[in-house]
Amino acid sequence: MQEPLMMHINYTVYLQDDHLILVDRRFLPRKIIRYTCQKYEDVARGIEDMVVQGAGDIAITAGYGLYMALRDIEDQPGTTVQEGKIYALKVKERLVATRPTGFHLKALLNKVLEGIEWESGDWSQQVLRMIENAITKQQLRSELTGNWAATLLEDGDTILTHCFPGAAILYMLKKAREEGKKVKVIASETRPYLQGARLTAWSTSELGIPTTLITDNMAAYCMSQGMITKVFTAADRIAMDGTVANKVGTFQLALAAAHHKIPFYILGYGGPDSRCALGQDIPVEVRDPIEVLTFQEQKITGDKVEGFYPAFDLTPPYLIAGVITDRGIISPDSVAKYWSLPKVNVVAET
Repeated sequence: MQEPLMMHINYTVYLQDDHLILVDRRFLPRKIIRYTCQKYEDVARGIEDMVVQGAGDIAITAGYGLYMALRDIEDQPGTTVQEGKIYALKVKERLVATRPTGFHLKALLNKVLEGIEWESGDWSQQVLRMIENAITKQQLRSELTGNWAATLLEDGDTILTHCFPGAAILYMLKKAREEGKKVKVIASETRPYLQGARLTAWSTSELGIPTTLITDNMAAYCMSQGMITKVFTAADRIAMDGTVANKVGTFQLALAAAHHKIPFYILGYGGPDSRCALGQDIPVEVRDPIEVLTFQEQKITGDKVEGFYPAFDLTPPYLIAGVITDRGIISPDSVAKYWSLPKVNVVAET
């Protein structure tokens, strides 16, 4: 069986003829529309407009934006090292501002900028090598996280997901199937962009996993009827105190799961943000209310109605059964242990 499109970033974010191509996730799965970025500003707008989604994929996309920016400035005769550094910092700040809640984007850009040997020249090629390196690491991290998560699954489980938890959820299900476990998926649609419907449910069904789609307000009912045995979501940022920022609606799912005594797990990939001590330190992005007031560009309510769209919420650690990472499964109240666990080194650090 062919891998689902969402299983590898190279299927949806890639360079072609000196341009960055993003498969527009707002139109999946019904249409494959390619969004072409010629400049770094195109990349920034693509991230802001949700052309690309998912913390890790957004970070890689931003990395390509930095590559394109440095490639363009290199083409200008007489550009000095100091001018290159100043321009790179300006581009980084623009890209970081596109999605303030997640930390992966900023962390990757910081690592890349720290890794550039400015006096050596070919800045853009240095960045490109580091981005390719980061993609390899991200793919391995997704697979390792998914394999650890698969150890939590039992034959007959039905899991609930929210938004698109990234490639780890697909590796988890693939591994479970290889081990002979029969698992089903219930995906919440995840308004207003329907990532659960368009990305997760589609991808898991393409993997051959029995998949059912529900609206966001059905989860507690399904839990009460014994239809769900475990919940898995991802995290856009994990604070060192174990608080998890993820797509808005995650917190209420965790509350409902706790009420029904259903374990609630976080696919934590690369662990917590070591620079974020407390959940209250995580900025929550509040997006344009028009995204709530419309559906497929059609207004769904009266002209006098106001909208409100916090794109993320914060789930406290006491509601979380475990944080699953590429290095193992960690209790949320001791998530800082992640940094002392052995890691798998296959490529150089970016």
